Amino acid sequence: MEDVPTMTLCETRCHLGEGPTYDAVSNTAWWFDILERRLFESRLNSLETLIHELPVMASALAKIDDRQQLLAADDGLYIRSIPDGRLTLHLPLEADNPQTRSNDARVHPSGTFWIGTMGRKAETGAGAIYALHNGDLRRLFSNISIPNAICFSPDGATGYFTDTRENVLCRVALDPATGLPTGVPSPLYTHRGVGGLDGAVVDADGVIWNARWGGGCIDAYSPEGARVRTVRVPARQASCPVFVGSDLDRLLVTSAYEGMDAAARAADPEHGRTFLLNMWARGVPESRVRLGPT
Repeated sequence: MEDVPTMTLCETRCHLGEGPTYDAVSNTAWWFDILERRLFESRLNSLETLIHELPVMASALAKIDDRQQLLAADDGLYIRSIPDGRLTLHLPLEADNPQTRSNDARVHPSGTFWIGTMGRKAETGAGAIYALHNGDLRRLFSNISIPNAICFSPDGATGYFTDTRENVLCRVALDPATGLPTGVPSPLYTHRGVGGLDGAVVDADGVIWNARWGGGCIDAYSPEGARVRTVRVPARQASCPVFVGSDLDRLLVTSAYEGMDAAARAADPEHGRTFLLNMWARGVPESRVRLGPT
């Protein structure tokens, strides 16, 4: 396992830290504590972090424009006003099923937003992956227990995702212009051993950086499915990475203490904190979500 220069960005512990994203225009990182209904806003110029309480259980966001974001939450997609935090329901998402919530999500380079759902108690097969495309929300894949690792190749021609319960990183061919599948998913990498595949992001070279829940690390996989690097994270339950900074060469990694008893938390003193890792890799800017036809 490789060690890289690492700092704690936010010492506030997340019960379930998830969904980090980065806005290069304002040099601001955003992430969630899903279970505690909190949105974190970290201004990287000053390293000041603000915490916004939410009325919904949200897990991910995408930038619409400089004043608005789209939040994926347990009952729908909400437009959030950045200046005042006001939420407006945009579209329902499994609102008729109170047993599920949103989970991992990311924007395709075309502006299509992929969102995963799952059972609140991670019930087997209770979740799905959806795509918000041209204003319509459509189901792409069903019978998923814990959807994670949603991310895309830089050219938009390949999508990746996993069901953490199965620990298989899948790839699927996409139409780069729409972000929608043109084929069926196939296995790229099967993880065996300690930990499980969690959130992921792709760098400018097409390498997939995946947080290994329970493994205290980030694993890097080539587009051909070979594990090429493993980088240590200070917390055991690393959950999701995103590239940040003016050169997109630092990796923000969230973590969680969900499911850890007092002894496990004592043995993992950095549990739930959020970190910055200096990487010998460079990301690509996060895409803006497109709410409808242009």
